[in-house]
Amino acid sequence: MIKVEGLVKRFDGTAVLDGIDLAIEQGEIIVVIGPSGTGKSTLLRCLNFLEQPDAGRLTIGDLEVDVTRASRADILTARRRTAFVFQNYALFANKTALENIAEGLIVVNRWPKQKAHARAREILERIGLADKADAFPASLSGGQQQRVGIGRAMAAQAEVILFDEPTSSLDPEWVEEVLGLMKQLARERQTMLVVTHEMSFAQDVADRVIFMDGGHIVEQGPPGQLFGSPKDPRTQDFLRKVLATQVAL
Repeated sequence: MIKVEGLVKRFDGTAVLDGIDLAIEQGEIIVVIGPSGTGKSTLLRCLNFLEQPDAGRLTIGDLEVDVTRASRADILTARRRTAFVFQNYALFANKTALENIAEGLIVVNRWPKQKAHARAREILERIGLADKADAFPASLSGGQQQRVGIGRAMAAQAEVILFDEPTSSLDPEWVEEVLGLMKQLARERQTMLVVTHEMSFAQDVADRVIFMDGGHIVEQGPPGQLFGSPKDPRTQDFLRKVLATQVAL
């Protein structure tokens, strides 16, 4: 169970997140959509303290903390329980695919190198990149790099994986292989919070879709409800524009 209460984040005095309340059940797949600049990525980054929130409470399992008073131990615990998949891959250029996946297990979880590398090989097999264990990021396609990034998150066995627009930096030819891996995780009921512009993914995979605008959660519900009969005019306008664009493409 993950719970966010009254989450606020300001940049230069402007509230990018303005009192966000959100609960995520174990095994739930939640997709967050909305216009650019409305706080979607900031929400993810606040959940594992890549950004320091200005107010609110955060619960992840048995960790309950006022975000303004979180100790270094609290932040480390939050990061161990929330794996992050970045839109720009964020792989170590000087490490192989296997080493990129194993690094967090060694540094954060204090696993012995041999154990971490064995786990990394298992993950590479699961994501279809067993033959790329010794490859460096520069020799991998964008889709392969992002799959390694997702593999790194899988290795952590976190309570929730946070996906920050994982396909936005990919050429169109690589998008489907990354979405395919995410759909596999969804079938395995990995708890996921996904920020994306891929509306078909949201419709096919999400248990719940959240529409954000202006730093607020405007509307949320099952995909059929939110896409089929959105209630708020802002949701209606956004979906009309986005779906028309994606159909045109």
